Formats: sequence, structure tokens, C-alpha cells
Amino acid sequence: MKTRFLAPARRELADAVKYYNAERAGLGNEFRDKAWEAVERIKAFPMAWQVLDQAIRRCQLQRFPYGLIYAVKRTEIVIIAVAHLHREPQYWRSRVR
Repeated sequence: MKTRFLAPARRELADAVKYYNAERAGLGNEFRDKAWEAVERIKAFPMAWQVLDQAIRRCQLQRFPYGLIYAVKRTEIVIIAVAHLHREPQYWRSRVR
């Protein structure tokens, strides 16, 4: 199944990679790798992760306090947000309405 990131989610991913690389060289790359591992888990088992709303789910990243907020559509998985799990937990909701 195809995966598509909304533009704000792409920016969140890039910002988090940049932040973590500034904290420690290479850490942002590790974050990016964990995010892509989560994408692969979602693709393999799209309905396995925590339900947040009727059609919205969250797959938590390993090692980092982030989750991929996504929707399973007919022909694709749409990544709505790369959300820090300890900040404004519902901020992404305006992206799905």
C-alpha cells in the first residue's frame, strides 16, 4: 500500500531530525530511521495500532517520544502528523476535517 505524508507531517519529520541532529550528531538520522521503521510497521499491519478516532490511528516510534498519526484510506495510508507525544496531543485534528 502506498504511503503519503501531508505537508505539515513532512515538515514535522524534518524539524525533528534537525533538532535531534543538533542535540547529538547522528541522532536525527536515528530518529528518521525509527520513523521509517514505523511507516513499514503501519504498512504491514495498518489496523494494528491505537485508535484515536474512527479512522485515525497512532503508531508510536521506538525509542523516541513521537507517534505517527495516520489514516488508512482505500488506496493509501496518509500520515497526518509526526507528533511529539508530550505536547499538545490534539493539535493535528484540524488536518483531518
